[in-house]
Amino acid sequence: MPSPFPSDLYGGRLTIDLAAIAANWTALNGKLGGKAECAAAIKADAYGVGQEQAGQALSGAGCRTFFVAVPAEAFALRTSLPDAVIYVLDGLFPGSAEHFIQHDIRPVLGSLCELREWAGICKSAGKNLDAAVHVDTGIHRLGLSPAEFSAAMSDADLLGPFVPSFVMSHLACGSTPAHPMNRRQLDLFREVTAPFPHIPRSLANSAGILMGPEYHFDLVRPGIALYGGKAIDSEPNAMKPVARVEARIMLVRDVPEGDTIGYGARQTATRPLRNAVVAAGYADGLLRRASSSDERPGGFAMIGGYRAPVLGCISMDMITLDVTDVPEELLKRGALVEMLGPSVAASDLAAYAETIDYEYLTSLGRRFERVYAPLI
Repeated sequence: MPSPFPSDLYGGRLTIDLAAIAANWTALNGKLGGKAECAAAIKADAYGVGQEQAGQALSGAGCRTFFVAVPAEAFALRTSLPDAVIYVLDGLFPGSAEHFIQHDIRPVLGSLCELREWAGICKSAGKNLDAAVHVDTGIHRLGLSPAEFSAAMSDADLLGPFVPSFVMSHLACGSTPAHPMNRRQLDLFREVTAPFPHIPRSLANSAGILMGPEYHFDLVRPGIALYGGKAIDSEPNAMKPVARVEARIMLVRDVPEGDTIGYGARQTATRPLRNAVVAAGYADGLLRRASSSDERPGGFAMIGGYRAPVLGCISMDMITLDVTDVPEELLKRGALVEMLGPSVAASDLAAYAETIDYEYLTSLGRRFERVYAPLI
């Protein structure tokens, strides 16, 4: 939801471009040649940008099928997208089946016990109730083993009237296309599903879409690319940026050469510095691991086209930036600094924090003013 308080009561602002999300989905859909359906992963509050708003934007672009992680996300999404097809990737929690049926939500059955439970419900109802089945091809998280899947799909007594709406697996190393794991998973997925040509198949996430048609099958499930993230490590990111984080300058001060900055005194000024203190920190999702020290550089922000490196430790509510080379007129008290956005890619920040852009995006904005507008 848009923020309820005036702008000047927030330390920072998170701007989300819904048109960019829609454009990213359209671009990914265009890579499929009309042969596969392009769905959307909208879990974790749409990777931090807002499930309801992103869902509406994606639906408006033509998306009809959505994936969330847990049932509560699905039920919330159902209120804003009454006609959408909604799947829950984490499957059928104990005691939840009645709620799935009541709200027309579809579980992705990720274990043999879940499959047995759902098939039993279909038998009792005397009809097929839509659900997908997950088969594990090597990531060893959720999913029936290939042997379990093959045996179950051939057991009419077990399944009764249940026919999976599709069967899926998930790539372990899609962000690195040359990794041999991708080919092993693709080959195993083809082998395991070949005896059941009547069941649609889904393997590709964002990276899988970009890896080419052999990974597309009947349905693809992009996530990070929809939100402007980098799906493949070794290639330029062609997706439009979706989120911008700006933090407010509270104070600009001089730091003498030889003095230290921030908690732990981990960084020493090697020259006289100017230091801008901005009102955002790790409580806002700007990860502490992107801090700077004498041993390693940290992240950076952008101020009017000037790069401003992080100085010292990122704290809960504040970050200090080196603005020695930034013109004075850009450093007014209350001015907004770009911490993430078109000039500061989430993948770049993630590299400084030794993590991935997924973590950055899903952590952002707990205390920021939230605005839905184009990233001009």
